[in-house]
Amino acid sequence: MTPSKIAVTVRIAGEEHTIRADVEPEHTKRCAKMVDDRIHEINVQTGLVDGDKAAILAALSIADEYFQARQEIGVLRSKIAGRAEKLARRIEDDIPNLIPDLELGL
Repeated sequence: MTPSKIAVTVRIAGEEHTIRADVEPEHTKRCAKMVDDRIHEINVQTGLVDGDKAAILAALSIADEYFQARQEIGVLRSKIAGRAEKLARRIEDDIPNLIPDLELGL
């Protein structure tokens, strides 16, 4: 059974929108607030009046953050994988040294 969609009314750039999504309403509200905040921030910085232009710039700004975060996650995953590999090699290298201790009951 697919989850049912939940309707949530949010305010973005001074307009109410009803969003239907299959996530918790609080998640939808947080997303809408992020978009609204970014549009407001762009309007303050640029003095834009045109809502469409502000919305496009907000979308581009959020997309840029998203791609930067994905890139950072990729770098961190590579670092973690490298460290895990080094650790696994160290453990494998030390196993022969541990076997005599295990045989002696230490």
